[in-house]
Amino acid sequence: MRLPTLLLAALCALPLACKPAGASGFNPDGLAGPRIDPPLPKPDFALPATDGKPFDFRKETEGYVTLLFFGYTHCPDVCPVQMANVSAALSTLSPEINNAVKVVFVTTDPERDTPPVLRAWLNKFDPQFIGLIGDSATVARTSHALHMPPPEREALPDGSGYGIGHAAFVVAFTRDNLAHVVYPFGIRQADWARDLKILTRAP
Repeated sequence: MRLPTLLLAALCALPLACKPAGASGFNPDGLAGPRIDPPLPKPDFALPATDGKPFDFRKETEGYVTLLFFGYTHCPDVCPVQMANVSAALSTLSPEINNAVKVVFVTTDPERDTPPVLRAWLNKFDPQFIGLIGDSATVARTSHALHMPPPEREALPDGSGYGIGHAAFVVAFTRDNLAHVVYPFGIRQADWARDLKILTRAP
């Protein structure tokens, strides 16, 4: 399946409670995620990482297959499941493939996701996952560049706090600095593993 980039906003929108968006079937190219047509260029932005150092996204991921996801540590389901599935898939693959992939998680909840909180959360999945924390304006601008809706903070119905509505997609950039495919919530670990083998072989 090929998706025009203008459709991404509608497909990536996620209700506050992080309900599943549903996984697409296999496309003609054999990838589990739907293809983006035309592909999206890798955005150019810089945000502080959990170690406090600035992380230039485009520069630091040059030459890697890069999986970019916007989420937050209090997310009840989509965020931990996406990260767990990617981590589980990578654990089954060779060191060569692991060394060719960078996973970048940008928090949509900088108020609660302090550097220690975000680092501890990501470490549950993989210490190599990169966590970025930045101002809401930069996060919203980067989301817009990827045709995703900006994160939206809303009070929870039971009055227990707030949640963040955010896109459920992991955006996959290949070494050409273009995103040809996105991965909605529901992609299985085995499909992640197979696709990562394909993506790391792409030029």
